[in-house]
Amino acid sequence: MIPVDLSPPEMQRYARHLAIPEFGIEAQKKLRAASVLCIGAGGLGSPISMYLAAAGVGTLGLVDPDVVEISNLQRQILFGENDLGRSKLDAASERLRSINPHVRLNLHPERFTAANALIIASGYDIIIDGTDNFPTRYLSNDVCVWLKKPNVYGSILRFEGQAAVFAPHLNAPCYRCMAPQPPAPGLVPSCAEGGVLGVLPGLVGTLQALECIKLITGIGQPLLGRLLHVDTLGMRFRTFNLRRDPACPVCGDNPSITQPIDYEGFCGIRPLPPMKEISVQDLHRLRQQGDKHYLLDVREPDEHATASIRGAVLIPLAQVATRTAELPRDIPLYVHCKLGGRSAKAVAALQELGFTNAVNVAGGIRAWSEQIDPSVPVY
Repeated sequence: MIPVDLSPPEMQRYARHLAIPEFGIEAQKKLRAASVLCIGAGGLGSPISMYLAAAGVGTLGLVDPDVVEISNLQRQILFGENDLGRSKLDAASERLRSINPHVRLNLHPERFTAANALIIASGYDIIIDGTDNFPTRYLSNDVCVWLKKPNVYGSILRFEGQAAVFAPHLNAPCYRCMAPQPPAPGLVPSCAEGGVLGVLPGLVGTLQALECIKLITGIGQPLLGRLLHVDTLGMRFRTFNLRRDPACPVCGDNPSITQPIDYEGFCGIRPLPPMKEISVQDLHRLRQQGDKHYLLDVREPDEHATASIRGAVLIPLAQVATRTAELPRDIPLYVHCKLGGRSAKAVAALQELGFTNAVNVAGGIRAWSEQIDPSVPVY
């Protein structure tokens, strides 16, 4: 039910909204009565949540299990240096309440998974996808189809971004209609691997917030059945028409997926096999003792140029399988990346190729910088 009246402080706060003839007090009441869930409080989630809070959305939910890292600050404008090491949602709640104390905040400090997605999403009118991984993207889409809720989509990489509204119950396609199958693992780099221009999520996240406001208030034409592509280097905006797929396994005429599935498996992300690991302390001790070894860095060249461990040899993860002739088999082969994820993938691949000497460096160069050599920059 839409509240009958706005309080005098709210009337003052939203005066510029109320002055728009096509918007006015009725649209503002709809905003106050609405509930929106934003999955992710990172690059996209920052402008999404800040603008929706400022606009006066009544209830705003945030899902994110992470803590604030220094590399977040280049684009995640919810946070500052004083928030480093804090829970993102604790820091975000303080910032959002300072923007608008009239907004009710629901914090979900957990991953959005097949086990909890339906429960979390069922309490909101609109779901906004502010994630950066394919399993969560497909999961949020499917949940929105089943719950008949709009899914406001956005994605970013390097200098380009996309936005759309997926909503079969509003005669628009779902995300699976556009992308029936995820790309092969490793084909599309994450923002951590491929990079992202800091202002780009501000642009795309603001578009997502705008689409959400349009859906709530009924003004304008939301991106239903349309994909907006942004090329910031050429400053070109292009719109592509999307159609529902009658054979879509989720929203089609005869859906075959009617409940959450193994999204990691669907996206080709398999659990890594058991592997040897070494801590940065033990690695440092062995290096000081002069033990013979080979240290492999599987990050990207720009990351290596920014921060590196002395003596490490760079072979990016995507090239490891084709450059095995350069790697030793008779001495310990220690593999590191930024945090330990990509190096674990490299070790798993090397194990399949017969490298029984491959060992993952737990925590990667971040742990090396924090625990061994502070002169190595943390990025």
